[in-house]
Amino acid sequence: MIIENILTPGRTLCGVQGASKKKVLETIAEIISEHVPAINTKDLFNSLINRERLGTTGLGKGIALPHCRSSACQHPTGLLIKLSEPIDFDSVDKQPVDLVFALIVPEENTQEHLNILQALAERFHSEVLLSQMRAAETPQALYSIICRPV
Repeated sequence: MIIENILTPGRTLCGVQGASKKKVLETIAEIISEHVPAINTKDLFNSLINRERLGTTGLGKGIALPHCRSSACQHPTGLLIKLSEPIDFDSVDKQPVDLVFALIVPEENTQEHLNILQALAERFHSEVLLSQMRAAETPQALYSIICRPV
């Protein structure tokens, strides 16, 4: 999977305020809807909340990977957020989250959805990558780091 296929510099943000998991999911829905007008903010937020109810998308090590499928989504769409302060995301390791990669995929793309999630989870196992992402001070630097071949 090539990150550039699902993420753009405009959907890569640093220093985002995220007071809570709910607020971060609202921010994700708002930003994705701005970039993909066919996707309704409220519908996307509800889909993300419903997915979280099935089980946390907090992977551990300060990483969250909220995701869902959307009938309004035509292509897999990613959003990368580096939070200004870590938040509780009900992560499996109980650690707060400061890096959030949201993924929205078309309704029918079940296998592609799973493949992208697996590739992202594997990528986020790299301590070097995580350290570099946390040190990034601009959205462009963060985008360059996440898009680098591993």
